[in-house]
Amino acid sequence: MRYLPLSDTDRSEMLARIGVKNVDELFADVPKNLLLKAPVDLPRRKGELEVERILSRMSSKNVPASSVPFFVGAGAYKHHVPATVDHLIQRSEFLTSYTPYQPEIAQGTLQYLFEFQTQVAALTGMEVANASMYDGSTGTGEAVLMAHRVTKRRKAVLSGGLHPHYAEVVRTLSDMASDQVVTMKPDVAGSEDILSQIDDTTSCVVVQSPDVFGNVRDLKPIAEKAHKHGALLIAVFTEVVSLGLVASPGSQGADIVVGEGQSIGNALNFGGPYVGLFATQSKYIRQMPGRLCGETVDADGNRGFVLTLSTREQHIRRDKATSNICTNSGLCALAFTIHMTLLGETGLTRLARVNHANAIKLADQLAGVKGVEVLNKTFFNEFTVKLAKPAAEVVEALAKKGVLAGVPVSRLLPGAGLDNLLLVASTEVNTDDDRAALVAALKEVL
Repeated sequence: MRYLPLSDTDRSEMLARIGVKNVDELFADVPKNLLLKAPVDLPRRKGELEVERILSRMSSKNVPASSVPFFVGAGAYKHHVPATVDHLIQRSEFLTSYTPYQPEIAQGTLQYLFEFQTQVAALTGMEVANASMYDGSTGTGEAVLMAHRVTKRRKAVLSGGLHPHYAEVVRTLSDMASDQVVTMKPDVAGSEDILSQIDDTTSCVVVQSPDVFGNVRDLKPIAEKAHKHGALLIAVFTEVVSLGLVASPGSQGADIVVGEGQSIGNALNFGGPYVGLFATQSKYIRQMPGRLCGETVDADGNRGFVLTLSTREQHIRRDKATSNICTNSGLCALAFTIHMTLLGETGLTRLARVNHANAIKLADQLAGVKGVEVLNKTFFNEFTVKLAKPAAEVVEALAKKGVLAGVPVSRLLPGAGLDNLLLVASTEVNTDDDRAALVAALKEVL
């Protein structure tokens, strides 16, 4: 017998209390075409041993990123994570900690979150950073909502170089609030006229650099135009290692900086969990989502740490909360902080230079392959190539040859007419042999 704690009467009373006729009405906001027409095709019951065997067979179909030449990026990058990181975060005081409600017994957690904030602020060139978001995409959505609160306006302009998944999160949140979103066309060349979209009704301009196609953007002119019209510039990144080499968004006039921190300390993990980085100027601190750990002294004058701001609906009146984020990616933030501490400023710069050098080597080699055209004039460790055949077909053919070549743009932007474009990323883990394998396989397939 299945253990069902609620009777039919219990369910009826609960549904009546919240004012719906049945459970299906709870999913009214989900588009009907996305709802399942029937239960998932899975066995109703299996023994533990049987489940383990089934899942093992399923997992064996995956190709681990470390087992083949790997050039996939587009927001999730393969970097070397020192063994020290995993060893330290496995300590029970870190692994089992949840949220530091009681500062008296959570000084360690509060301190590493404070150090995390310090590192993020330094990386982004901003004055203050929070103690992490879920990931870069949801952080971007929160940044737009924050800009609306600051400017008292409701229109966001999204660059055509913004990662499509990030843009979709913004549009989803904006749709629920009836906010206006202007999404520019995909900007492969990094030459869009985003300045023309900024006017006195604009709340914020969201620009990614390096963008989803790999182009490094100059944010200063965009910041100047935005500020002239009373709007904010939200600078986005998906590859945090780029901040070791590219001018920080803060130095280019950004008001809010948000992005993905997965590259430092966190493995690919099949897409998550990741860690969102969020920083801004001090004058906007009370509109910043999430939590802020601060330094203080106790009654005896000893250094200590506290949650200075925690502006979520459990702590203050719901209509005053800046965010509905219920926790942060604490363990992922710790992994980020440990890895960043191991690197230091010099190590991060060196890592960024190796990434850039590897990408240049790969771009030069790919440019020599018939049927391949490198489209970027500037890039960090990721760039776009145009192939003589649809990129999705080429990627599948290369996968069969044991090479994971990159991400077809058509996967991110279906129906945009960019089927022959391929995003290729090259980090410090790629070797000369990896690059040679990709080039050789491409020559065969093309």
